[in-house]
Formats: sequence, structure tokens, C-alpha cells
Amino acid sequence: MSLLSLGYSRAAAFGVTLLTGLVQPIGGLIGAGAITLMEFLLPWGLAFAAGAMLFVISHEIIPESHRKGHEAQATTGVLVGFVTLLAIDLAL
Repeated sequence: MSLLSLGYSRAAAFGVTLLTGLVQPIGGLIGAGAITLMEFLLPWGLAFAAGAMLFVISHEIIPESHRKGHEAQATTGVLVGFVTLLAIDLAL
């Protein structure tokens, strides 16, 4: 849900978005440093991240897209995306 729809002003929404965006490179640097120390955990970390993304998509994005009355387009988009993912995975 956007901050503007929650009643935030444009300036406040921009500020919150900017602050949360500035934290991401710091987390990336910490993660890059940690993975050099624990490279053997990389496959487990990637599997966990993939599972987290699947949960977010199945729990948040798909139901929200189906509530807006675009069920066929939403389902088609998910299937096309999945087939594209499989094709790229097989190609690499």
C-alpha cells in the first residue's frame, strides 16, 4: 500500500522512501562481507531468499491482483513469468 494512500504528504512519503532506500546498500555491504567469511552457506541463503520471495508473491501480490477484477491477466502474467524463468534457467 502506498504511503500517499495512507495519508502521508508527498514530502513525508519521499523522506520515508529515501531513508529506507539508503539502508539497502549498507545491508548489501554487510551481506557481501559475511558471504566471504561463510561461503559454504551461500546455497542455503539463496534457497531461503527464493522461498521468501515465493511466499511474498503467493501471499501478497497474487491475491491483490485478483481482487481488482483482472483475474485472467494476473494469472496469465504469473504463468508467462514462470515459463520465462524456466526458459532462462534451462538456457543458462
